[in-house]
Order: sequence, then C-alpha cells, then structure tokens
Amino acid sequence: MHSRIPRQSAGEQGGRGPEGADVDARFSAELASVVSGARRRVVRDGDRHIDTAHLLHSLLEYDPQARAVLGEGPQIARLLGYLVQRSIGYGLRWQGSVEDSGAVPQVTGAAGFSPLASAVMEDACARAARRGADRAVGVDLLAALVADPRTRAVEVLGRAAVEPDAVLARAESHFEPTP
Repeated sequence: MHSRIPRQSAGEQGGRGPEGADVDARFSAELASVVSGARRRVVRDGDRHIDTAHLLHSLLEYDPQARAVLGEGPQIARLLGYLVQRSIGYGLRWQGSVEDSGAVPQVTGAAGFSPLASAVMEDACARAARRGADRAVGVDLLAALVADPRTRAVEVLGRAAVEPDAVLARAESHFEPTP
C-alpha cells in the first residue's frame, strides 16, 4: 500500500523546504523545527499535505516568541485544544482535501505543502526580507498565517475566539523598535 504522504527526498531530509529552497538559508533554526514538526504531524494524522493548521500547531509547540504574540492564558489553552481535536473532531472533514484558496487551479503544494501553506511560507520569507532579516522566524510565519482569511489556521483561530487581525497587528509590531 502506498502512503498518501510524499516521502521526503534526500534533499528534503537535509533541510529542503518549500519551492526547493534550502531551509537553513531561508529559515531560522526554530522555524526549521516548526516545519519538521508539521511534517511529523501530517504523517501521524494521515493527512495529505502540510496545511496552515499544521503549521500553526507546530508553531505553538516550538516557538515561544510566536506563542507570546498570540497571547496568554485560557485563549492559548482553547486554541491548543482545537488544534489537538483536529484529528479526532472537526478537522476530519479536511482529510482527503487540499487547502486551496480557489484563486488558482488546484495544484499540489511544493514539498508536501498545501498551496496555501506554500504561499504562507513564501510570505513569511518575504516579511523577513522586508524587515532586512536574512532568515524568517516564527513571528514572520505567524503573521503570514493570519494575514490570509482563507487559511485553515484562521478558521481554527476563529473557533478558539482569537481575533486574527489583532494577532497580525501584534506580530507586525513585534519587530518595531520600542522608543
């Protein structure tokens, strides 16, 4: 029986990311851990692609700065609860489907990413470049995840009563110098 999850090529195992770019060159060590964690979650859950909810879940697990930008207390607990439930509850309707914006013909995501997750990863790198950083970090990814209202990550945030626009504002202000 063939797995629905594409196997990692030798290049991917050595740190290859979306669009074939070198993870070490584009992502911080923390963000590379987030991507690896999302990939493991996909395999464990039996999903077809890394989607934005996988990235959000992994980001909360591996990046304390991104977690701090999201907020504290019961809101984070509720959010993690929804993310954990995805494999046993409401997220089952996502199995067998690819997260896609609908704006372009559906294609498989690069390196096992859904089309929207691939676009979010590219946006995270672009955000880092705009602020003059060599590598994207978790807060860049968080901002990219909440910037597009069509992502599964935004759907999960909404279910947990987390306002994506407020998260985006906090993420964008995270890098601004304090007076």
